[in-house]
Amino acid sequence: MIVLGIESSCDETGVAVYATHGGLLSHAVHSQVDLHSIYGGVVPEIASRDHVRRIVPLVDGVLREAGVQRRDLGAVAHTSGPGLVGALLVGSAFATSLAYGLGVPSIPVHHLEGHLLAPMLESSPPEFPFVALLVSGGHTMLVEVRGVGQYAILGQSLDDAAGEAFDKTAKLLGLGYPGGPALARLAEEGESGRYRFPRPMTDRPGLDFSFSGLKTFALNTINAEPETARADIARAFEDAVVETMVIKCRRALSQTAIPRLIVSGGVGANRRLRAALKALGEREGAEVHYPAFEFCTDNGAMIAYAGWRRASDGIVGPASFATRARWPIGLLAPPAPASDRLRS
Repeated sequence: MIVLGIESSCDETGVAVYATHGGLLSHAVHSQVDLHSIYGGVVPEIASRDHVRRIVPLVDGVLREAGVQRRDLGAVAHTSGPGLVGALLVGSAFATSLAYGLGVPSIPVHHLEGHLLAPMLESSPPEFPFVALLVSGGHTMLVEVRGVGQYAILGQSLDDAAGEAFDKTAKLLGLGYPGGPALARLAEEGESGRYRFPRPMTDRPGLDFSFSGLKTFALNTINAEPETARADIARAFEDAVVETMVIKCRRALSQTAIPRLIVSGGVGANRRLRAALKALGEREGAEVHYPAFEFCTDNGAMIAYAGWRRASDGIVGPASFATRARWPIGLLAPPAPASDRLRS
């Protein structure tokens, strides 16, 4: 089976081709960062219109690079939620229409499932089960992953996601958009220990997160300190977020007794977080897996792979343009038993 995957949940248009024989054949991402940077954040209508402009050339390009004709496709997978509804609708409408025209299944994919399965694209993928730290601009959660469609949320942010806190703190520091990478670069120039930020919700049991207080603490610190302290403040903020995640991941590994941790989502590209979690894995005797840097942020490869897994496992629903701005990942269906697939 050859699957075309389309991602359009926010401000990246991602397209990829994944095949049973050959794995990931091609992929491409168009980022809208330049379009939205003057506004300091994503403008939904602008995002939707740019997806309309980009999707057909990107699809034609990845098919050409993969050496695949449209008639060769066995399914078309697309992100149907969660995300910006207008942006999702562009990808959903295109994918469903293309699949209908080709007479192949259209596979709606949960955006977070794509991120959870992204490490499977690597040459040494993790085995099920594993604990996943999914950390991005919109989500921060720990998930126990037993298999495709088998997800149990262990803990999640009660307010801001970590990526959102990075972006907001970067804005307070006068940095550009997107703020997370800019703050991480500034933190490289800072001295660790000059300032001490709280490690929220680590003084109590549980696996939930909270990052809004760190943003307020950063604001008060920035207002009280000179301009020359910006790098040290950025370092203190990053250290607090990283150490909080390490503490929660250690608890999750202990609670589940699963010796595998995967880290995905845009903040998973943070080098200091990667180094800290690698050290955690060495201390705890646990494997730690990541997607490649290019697959941490939104991309079509993870959607193509998730769609391929769902098609292979027989989890294919009716064709639909339906999109969901909110979609709890716990509502996803697990694979049907092999006997049920045979009867259908």
